[in-house]
Amino acid sequence: MVELERFLALTAANDGAADPPVRTRQRERTVPIPETITPVPGYPQKLIIFKMAASSYWQIRCWWGGRSHRRSARTQSQRLALHAARLFYEELAAREHLAQLERQPQLQGMPPLLLAHPPTPAQLRSASHRIAPAAPLTPVARFGVLAEQMMRDEHARTRRGEFSLGSWQVMRNRLDAHILPRWASTAVQEIDHTALMEFTHALSERFSTTTVSQYLVVVRKVLSHAHANGLLAKLPVFPKVKISTTPRGAFTPSEYWQILRCARRLRGQAYPISDEAMRANYKIRRAEQLMPPDLAWAVSFMVNSFIRPSDLKTLKHRHVEEVHSHHHYLRLTLPETKLHGKPIVTLQSAVRIYRLLRQAHHSAGLAGPDDYLFLPQIKDRNYAHWVLSFHFNWVLAETGLKRGPHGQPRSLYSLRHSAITFRLLYGQGIDLLTLARNARTSVDVINRHYASTVTGEQNIGLLQSRRRQDLRRP
Repeated sequence: MVELERFLALTAANDGAADPPVRTRQRERTVPIPETITPVPGYPQKLIIFKMAASSYWQIRCWWGGRSHRRSARTQSQRLALHAARLFYEELAAREHLAQLERQPQLQGMPPLLLAHPPTPAQLRSASHRIAPAAPLTPVARFGVLAEQMMRDEHARTRRGEFSLGSWQVMRNRLDAHILPRWASTAVQEIDHTALMEFTHALSERFSTTTVSQYLVVVRKVLSHAHANGLLAKLPVFPKVKISTTPRGAFTPSEYWQILRCARRLRGQAYPISDEAMRANYKIRRAEQLMPPDLAWAVSFMVNSFIRPSDLKTLKHRHVEEVHSHHHYLRLTLPETKLHGKPIVTLQSAVRIYRLLRQAHHSAGLAGPDDYLFLPQIKDRNYAHWVLSFHFNWVLAETGLKRGPHGQPRSLYSLRHSAITFRLLYGQGIDLLTLARNARTSVDVINRHYASTVTGEQNIGLLQSRRRQDLRRP
């Protein structure tokens, strides 16, 4: 019996000695992987994101109030995880801020406050009627909290169709790139004219005046949101930025034909660097490294249809209708872009181009109503647009036409510029209103950007023309 008890005791000891390594391995699965630990730009170093072996999602950790707070970001995207970490930090800050407010004697007896929503002036006035008069309380709101509230309001506008999703995404990118890293933890009351001037000077060293002005628009939206919610007495005076626009360099007719011939000549050829360099430097897969025939079709189609480069990735066969009447053209019923949804009518040459590409893709079974016109075999349409841009830049490099006569850079958008400019130069009696509506833009934009390169000498025939009744002698 004694031997049995000794054996059982020894077995228990051995089992206990084997447990710690198992527990250690389990604990190691939740320990941050050192090379994945990433601080959130613009926020205190105590806020980080990381990955661990126990989950494929990014994790968030922040030391706050004497203890560590953790949460799963519920995403494998580092960019989205950084965004979730900012929201988590602002949530912790809002909790502390609301706890401080509720400890104030002026707010005792008030109903519980919503997270990340400071008390409104009406709530403060209602509370002051129930207690003895006290010094007014000015709630302190962080810029980052109000920025997220403003973005939620703007996203609601996109669901109502008042604001495009693309514009909302641009605003999100600008907040994350330079605005939140600078002011996320700053109280909105501290952002005055001096702070705005310093921000403007910093942006001016990197961006054009147009981009600087657009960044200030986002900041104004956040501060206007604070003012509307009673958290800011008045808006600060914003710096005045004079916008100097540089029109995109249009192509001359001879340059357009030069580009078209080069795109056809390079069809089926590979870019003159190795496959490894292509994948590393340009993120182009091997299947798309050869010059596709779609580029020549896209160049000619854009010049004859006034579409934007972004339309190349969304245009499907169901959006195209051939019209046979006194004139022969295509009617393009494209998805709405920049709040313009009216159909576009093309020139007659676009009909021939459309038939060519439809015939070429029909043999591969990619000419159905829901198939795309250009590079239909690529399902990722952003990548398809990138492939077309890459090969178009290759053609511009081969022809030496990457920059215009005044040094302005050229891109796929220059083809739209060329399409509108050609109509202004060679269209007989075309008016700006008709051209603007068909190109899904405004007369003011055509005057400032497209018609700015048109000179009187280029339309000397129209300037010197005379009405028929004026030719009669008295």
